[in-house]
Amino acid sequence: MDTTPFTGPTGLTRRRMLGTALALGAAAPLGLASTARADAPTTPGGPTPGSPTPGSPTPGRLTLPAPTGPHRIGTVALHLRDTSRPDPFAGPGRYRELMASVWYPARAAEELPLAPWLSDGALKAFLDDAGYKVPLSAAPLTAARQGAPVHRPGHRAGHRLPVVVYSHGAHAHRAVNTVIVQELASHGYVVVTVDHTWDAFTEFPDGRVLTPWIEGAPRIGPNDCAADARFVLDCVEELAAGRNPDVDGKALPEGLLGAPDPLDVGMFGWSKGGSATAAVLMADRRVRAGLAIDGPMAAITVTDLDRPFMMITAEFGRDRNPDAVTFWNHLRGWHLNIQADGVRHNSYEDAAVLMPQLGALLGIPVEQIQQMVGTLPADRSTRIQQSYPLAFFDAHLRHRRSALLDGPSPTFPEVRFLP
Repeated sequence: MDTTPFTGPTGLTRRRMLGTALALGAAAPLGLASTARADAPTTPGGPTPGSPTPGSPTPGRLTLPAPTGPHRIGTVALHLRDTSRPDPFAGPGRYRELMASVWYPARAAEELPLAPWLSDGALKAFLDDAGYKVPLSAAPLTAARQGAPVHRPGHRAGHRLPVVVYSHGAHAHRAVNTVIVQELASHGYVVVTVDHTWDAFTEFPDGRVLTPWIEGAPRIGPNDCAADARFVLDCVEELAAGRNPDVDGKALPEGLLGAPDPLDVGMFGWSKGGSATAAVLMADRRVRAGLAIDGPMAAITVTDLDRPFMMITAEFGRDRNPDAVTFWNHLRGWHLNIQADGVRHNSYEDAAVLMPQLGALLGIPVEQIQQMVGTLPADRSTRIQQSYPLAFFDAHLRHRRSALLDGPSPTFPEVRFLP
């Protein structure tokens, strides 16, 4: 099983890199410039005076870039239980429990709070594990309003929203790729992210906080993550059928029931989540298209795959990773592999945006930042994260052809198409 976290050239794991980012962010007053666009989403109804604007700088907080799509976004957390999989580690008669979040295009709801990047309990565990005693207020907010009503763009009888499921990397959490997740939601997708219990920093509604480092906890590999994702697909089908999969009967946002299209589903994942994405597509035909972001493609059974698959690689590229080569050689449908210049494993996730902010603010040597997230500038990483996954899912779930996938683009001179 793939149970070892990625370790960069400095010897820091990905989780410690981001823990360092948040800890440093709380060590000094923060007045951070946003990398977001200046204009707000165009769904009718402007922000209430004094209400935080998604993506705008807030004193004392790190800032994620705002999504570029035309729609506001909402999110809701779900507590899920898979009664087909006993979890002996959780206690006799217990089944595997998961925390997930659903992101979606939303109607105006500026009176509702912006969702945090991580819940307080999970964030505290995340930072404590890194050895830092810092205020939780240093963490960024997302662009999503908690519990906002669902907006179905171009809604008509029977119209539903395409769905994308997300799987995180080893020893991480479901917020790692928030930049991509909220970008997709702002363009009309329902995105479901999931914490892989025992390999994630996760908080349950009853206050339980679980981490990857609990002594004796089971070792979670990509096939386990794939099983979680397939159960999430079951829950998407429940939502589509008008049934609430939350085990606590939590009230859902207005319009969420019936909104997802269970026949129009894609999946993506970062690092081990990329491997899990490959495993799901090879086992479950409900997923029509898959995207792996620097997935090691290790510890999975590889078979021929006839559906669209895209790889965005960095340190697990085919030039140095035999498992990626093996997987690539079994792709029988549309497939593409791109890689940006100057990237490291963490260049395609939220740390790529957070760390340079802190470097500029606190005078962290550029070389140290580059060891963590590569030499690709944060704004370029942001545009790649926002543009290529959207183009891929638009092409293969919505049948909207994008020239961005046809070959090198002058808009992205740093992105190479690998043969």
